[in-house]
Amino acid sequence: MKKALIQMHLAVLLWGFTGILGRVITLSAPVLVWYRMGLTALFIGIILSYRKLWQKLERKDVKKVVGIGLLYAIHWVAFYASIKLANASIALVCLSTASVFTAVLDPILNKKKINPLEIGLSLIAILGVYCIYVMYPAEDELKPDKKAMLDFPLGLALGILASVISAIFTVFNKPLAGKYEPRLLVFYEMMIGFIFLTIVAPLYIYQNPAEPLIPFNWDIIWIFCLVYFCTVLGQSLAMTALKDLSTFTVTFSVNLEPVYGIILAFIFFDEQEQLSAGFYIGMGLIALSVLLQVSLLIRNSRKQKVLV
Repeated sequence: MKKALIQMHLAVLLWGFTGILGRVITLSAPVLVWYRMGLTALFIGIILSYRKLWQKLERKDVKKVVGIGLLYAIHWVAFYASIKLANASIALVCLSTASVFTAVLDPILNKKKINPLEIGLSLIAILGVYCIYVMYPAEDELKPDKKAMLDFPLGLALGILASVISAIFTVFNKPLAGKYEPRLLVFYEMMIGFIFLTIVAPLYIYQNPAEPLIPFNWDIIWIFCLVYFCTVLGQSLAMTALKDLSTFTVTFSVNLEPVYGIILAFIFFDEQEQLSAGFYIGMGLIALSVLLQVSLLIRNSRKQKVLV
């Protein structure tokens, strides 16, 4: 149990570094995601071949996997664009609303009864985002040595878009996770996303002819760290830990990812100098909605056990 808990938190800490690496890598968001998805598929494909874990997908699940792969690509592009237009802290606090959106979207997409409490929790999270937006500091309020964000409103909007998309593919992935090896699903979804970005690449290059496409110097190392440590190793640690941890522990641990990421952003980039009181008020409201959602999840799971 102790070993599993350490593995889970180490995985979440590695995921927290994705925002930091997304900021230090100089490539644009679409190019960065193209490398991340392609190399992740390559690494996991090698693991699947070495461990002989290949499994054929049922025909009815192929369309779902393709759709999830496309959503993954759009999600990551929106997330990294949010980091580059705003900053890592803004992108991560927006991403922390994903679990609340998942609780709301799950009954809608699966045609179940909607829980009014979960709608209320989503409204609390949205209020938190609104506080971050309306209390954003003006450029003249920042310290002279701190630059304003490139486009804070667009960065915030893309962060929320990434969160909503994350909630959607989480709902669609849930029934597939019980049928297939998790790494197999990740391989197919990463490969689909990589192919999709490759198809749209000519249009992107045409519109951004001066955009660097090849990583140089430290970018090569940072992309490797993002792919291997934050994605492949992080996922492997999480899957190993899942066998011995409760649903509450896993859910609570995963929700710590934005917290770790924001702390790291404060340490490495002094991002707190770009943020106002509205950010902390909004983050507090979002954290409250997430904690209440986790409590609701625990209560519902206990009710189901009693009924059984």
